Amino acid sequence: MNVISFFSGCGGLDLGFERAGFKVLWANDNAQSISRTYRKNFPSTTLSIKDIKQIEISEIPTNIDGIIGGPPCQSWSNAGKGLGFNDPRGEVFKTFIEILDKIKPKFFVAENVKGIMAARNKEAFDEICQLFDSIGYDLNVECLNAADYDVPQNRERVFFVGFRKDLKISYVFPQRCNIVRTVREAIEDINKDAVRAGEKTSINAHEYWVGGYSYIFMSRNRVLDWESPAFTIQASGRQTSIHPSVPKMKKIEKDVCEFAKGYENQYRRLTARECARIQTFPDSFQFIYTNLNDVYKMIGNAVPVNLAYHIARSIKSAFIK
Repeated sequence: MNVISFFSGCGGLDLGFERAGFKVLWANDNAQSISRTYRKNFPSTTLSIKDIKQIEISEIPTNIDGIIGGPPCQSWSNAGKGLGFNDPRGEVFKTFIEILDKIKPKFFVAENVKGIMAARNKEAFDEICQLFDSIGYDLNVECLNAADYDVPQNRERVFFVGFRKDLKISYVFPQRCNIVRTVREAIEDINKDAVRAGEKTSINAHEYWVGGYSYIFMSRNRVLDWESPAFTIQASGRQTSIHPSVPKMKKIEKDVCEFAKGYENQYRRLTARECARIQTFPDSFQFIYTNLNDVYKMIGNAVPVNLAYHIARSIKSAFIK
């Protein structure tokens, strides 16, 4: 089955769909910093770097089975201003729906943050659901935790999965996996490869971000646990979690933690490659960058590959029934 991808980023969602047997014919993301990485890893996919609002339908393959994508989440996130459709980044969700309406593929997948289902966003969330219904799609919405789908990370994201009404598809979101993957499984073997930012630049992304820690970062423990899934991977080097080889941070008062005495110089953030491992990108996936924060951003914004794979397989299964 053939799909096209919007808001593709470096391709976490796309790679999961490819692994499930889909072919990504065409992709779009206007972030210049990701284009070399995407093209390197998806050489058979045509990448457009236009703003989605500037794309003409004539530029897009329309003989396709599905449209997938992750519209920008900042408008709905707990960390953002909560402007929703009043934010230009929220408006592009409507543009995604308009393109879907013009092409009318068999199915679509749209991924977003958990905050889109928050009470403060209820009006916008209801409008999104109504729009999908009005253009002829049976809609399924679920908040999934990546840790339940073979990903060593607690990461809750909302998935909108729709099928054209005339197909009368009965869809069920993928069942949870029985095994919980841990940080140890994901990254223990590459601790030795870590280098400080500035000492080396490599497409293997083994650098880790250095610099001070904000008071928000120090408000709670940020040290990962070897035997548990990781915290959500952030789209920022500065906000990246601490490697689990050091003691947990100690709470000294409300919203204030500190590093363990005597270990202060041993704390380091995860490398970009360790973040990629936790997002279940294979080591063969090459990140090309000049600014280290760009690679943290593209990894942190991605849909975990294994989660995308399980979503893709569940969609294939729906067509087989």
